[in-house]
Amino acid sequence: MDNYRQDKLHKFEEFVDRRLKPDLVHAISERDKVFEQQKTFSDLRKQIENLQKNSVTSLKTLVNLGSEVFMQAEVPNTERIFVDVGLGFHVEFTWSEALNYILLREEKLARQIEEYTHQIASIKAQIKMVCEGIRELLQLPAEINLQEPIF
Repeated sequence: MDNYRQDKLHKFEEFVDRRLKPDLVHAISERDKVFEQQKTFSDLRKQIENLQKNSVTSLKTLVNLGSEVFMQAEVPNTERIFVDVGLGFHVEFTWSEALNYILLREEKLARQIEEYTHQIASIKAQIKMVCEGIRELLQLPAEINLQEPIF
């Protein structure tokens, strides 16, 4: 193999290893974070709906003080709740206001998940295209796609 092909091959491999793979890992981790937020809001919505359905006006609960140390707490009035809206801010909502906010936030999170999924698919396609370019540089035959599994 001549120097030109070796140089191109090295550049392609370096591009995949130093750019595309880290971008893919980052996009997947960001999407996973959004999935966690979506689950948190979904759980909160279910809890509020459960409180409304059962007409709960007060409750007893355990509060995590940190380092898995819990303390019993009593909530005398559950008409209003505080929701973490980000950046360390909590907003006091009625149940219906909280449900409206959660609905809007879940829609936004679903759009973010869709965007990250498209980004991940695009990066995977780029990796596949670069690997195809490497295959052509090495003059290897194309992979054979079998219609039926071989046993």
